[in-house]
Amino acid sequence: MRGLSMERKGVCTLLLVLLVVTSSLQQTPPKKKPVRKEKDAAIQDLQRQIDEIVQDLDRLKEEQALQRVCLKGTKINGKCVLADPVRKSYHTASEDCNALGGVLSAPSSADENDQLTDYVQQSVGLDEQVWLGINDMVTEGTWADQSGVRISFKNWDTSNSRSRQPDGGQSQNCVVLSGATQGKWSDENCRDEKPSVCQFNIV
Repeated sequence: MRGLSMERKGVCTLLLVLLVVTSSLQQTPPKKKPVRKEKDAAIQDLQRQIDEIVQDLDRLKEEQALQRVCLKGTKINGKCVLADPVRKSYHTASEDCNALGGVLSAPSSADENDQLTDYVQQSVGLDEQVWLGINDMVTEGTWADQSGVRISFKNWDTSNSRSRQPDGGQSQNCVVLSGATQGKWSDENCRDEKPSVCQFNIV
């Protein structure tokens, strides 16, 4: 009888210990999940989406600006061109054009040159000369566009046998398109002041 009582006490004690352990386990707060990493990933994803939206907005602004240029000027072979009738030196005209996001126009084919001539005659004047984005400032006699790429298309005025263009040597390093000679080119002194035509590539 005494042995049974001792056994019961042992079982009761064991149950009591189990009860205390179970109770303390229930009161211990569960370990937190690693939410920090999830938050960081979510923030990075949000930042990426914001960056993409900002880029899209910038692209839309550029497209709208280009649309306005095209509306003021004209489209020629995938480019928008805009004449500036204000007389400037070649370098000033180039800088002003760059500030607008374009470069001085450099026709790359006979068709493009003809369309540009028509536009120049209508917008600047029938007999005007306009600066093109072509020069031989780096190497005399090597005509390149404003990015430094050697041009393949040329439309020099060779109608006068005594002054076949280009004829200026080292004193005339910048190219003009002439409305008076139906779009023929000649080399002129870069400090001369003339109207110009700016071109913008349509993206």
